[in-house]
Amino acid sequence: MGKMEKSSNIERSSRKDAVIAGEEEFRSCFDSTLRDFSIVLTEKQISQFYEFYVNLIQTNRALNLTAVTDLEGVVYKHFLDSLLIVKAVPELLSKSYSLMDIGTGAGFPGIPLAIAFQEWKLTLNDSLQKRLGFIKDVCEKLGLTNVELVHGRAEDLGQDPQYREKYDLCVSRAVANLSTLSEYCIPFIHTHGLFIPYKSGKTRDELGNARHGIQLLGGKLRNTVEFTVGPEKAERTFPIIEKVSSTPKNFPRKAGVPAKKPL
Repeated sequence: MGKMEKSSNIERSSRKDAVIAGEEEFRSCFDSTLRDFSIVLTEKQISQFYEFYVNLIQTNRALNLTAVTDLEGVVYKHFLDSLLIVKAVPELLSKSYSLMDIGTGAGFPGIPLAIAFQEWKLTLNDSLQKRLGFIKDVCEKLGLTNVELVHGRAEDLGQDPQYREKYDLCVSRAVANLSTLSEYCIPFIHTHGLFIPYKSGKTRDELGNARHGIQLLGGKLRNTVEFTVGPEKAERTFPIIEKVSSTPKNFPRKAGVPAKKPL
């Protein structure tokens, strides 16, 4: 048996063996992380987060949604990580927003934001229907009515009048380098809207490489906010990019081109 096959079998076994924590244990872990970042949620919202956690771990036994299955990992690396955007941009707490989440995967950051800010209107996009099927099921179980699901490639949707320049915010987490990601995301926000990518570690070089493309797409870097998260002090960076002019009609380019030939 080759190394790759062994690794795959170990990961599959780990997913099936993942233990689901009880609600009391979950609340204790989650409450402490929220206090650390001064995020306030209702009892109902915390229960919704717990139900999301349970469904994520259960479904992950059959579908490869996430490699992170331990309680502390889910709380810090998925839930808190998704909510950090409101610490990076405090103005987001002051009113409701329309938001596009590109490449949402298992629903991050979209579902945690939908739970925490139920007055927001969120559109969650992914290119894999099975992931959106999981999210649809979760939204129904949690009673979330502020989420729309859209299947397709970001390059195609970014040229669709139904979605192009219609959003206050566009976010994306762990999808692509910033140059490529800017072409995926900036077309979705209207002028004066914000594109806020979730990035791990320092982004100085990535920002330098993406600066020309951001400007070409109508964006401008407002500032960059950095955090450390969890016991491991993992670095998180939020480049805050404001749209200052309309995106030229020839962007985004055809599907696959932004990844192969970043601006």
